[in-house]
Amino acid sequence: MQGGLKYQFSRLSIAEKLIVINVAVFIVFRLVAFLLALPPWQVEGWLELPRDFFDFLTQPWSIVTYSFLHGGLWHLFFNMLLLFYTARIFLNLFGPRRFINVYFLGVILGGAFFLASYNIFPAFHQSQSPLVGASAGVMAVLIFICTYMPMQEVRVFFFNIKLWYIGAFFVLLDLIMIPAGDNAGGRIAHLGGALLGYLYARRSLQGGDLGAGFSKMLDAIGGLFERKPRKAPMKTVYRKKKEPAASGPDYDKAAHQRKIDTILDKISKSGYDSLSQAEKDFLFKAGKED
Repeated sequence: MQGGLKYQFSRLSIAEKLIVINVAVFIVFRLVAFLLALPPWQVEGWLELPRDFFDFLTQPWSIVTYSFLHGGLWHLFFNMLLLFYTARIFLNLFGPRRFINVYFLGVILGGAFFLASYNIFPAFHQSQSPLVGASAGVMAVLIFICTYMPMQEVRVFFFNIKLWYIGAFFVLLDLIMIPAGDNAGGRIAHLGGALLGYLYARRSLQGGDLGAGFSKMLDAIGGLFERKPRKAPMKTVYRKKKEPAASGPDYDKAAHQRKIDTILDKISKSGYDSLSQAEKDFLFKAGKED
């Protein structure tokens, strides 16, 4: 493949990257479970979001990691299909940073709704099922665009439908199915994601960003893993303060010195390794001349 897999992956949108990661995680864990002759839940258990709050405290990362697991092929397929189409609309309005905010804050709030419901309301106590799936994050993105541009029409099969109709349909479907006991925990998580998407869109319409603090937290975490540039080897190059004429030998020397100063400024900001080979060669020759 031209450019290699890493290059091809880098060209994908943030939503497409999430889809690739979800599919890859599904395949890898199912393959491992098959090779070890174990049910998938025994392989994935440390990433699933447990319903018991004290179990959650032993694996707090699961408030995010559960969204990369899926109960089956169709569960994965429909989540990724809906994510693909909703993200296309979202990313035409906002950049990848806000998409990440909406998606993962939806995942987190959906997980929080799931935990709260199973630990507060007696109706959920009989179930022992953990939470898996990206639905809460997908729902957050869907309801965000349905709230932000509700009258926008999209093509669904042979009909044009306003976005707010689609959002209302999914929310009402979850509300109706909760008492029926059909994946009640998942439905609760959907509603948590939907609430996040709605609140985030309302804040965006007012010119704000509900996820600004979340972005700063992600930047801080990312900064812990960034490689710091190596310190440049010390080179002695003297700056000349003489003001030259506008032409002639003095002018050439001044231009030469200005180039040296520019390179030195670049080193002070980004390190010696940030220089191009031509800049390194120029600085080396300048040092020998002086």
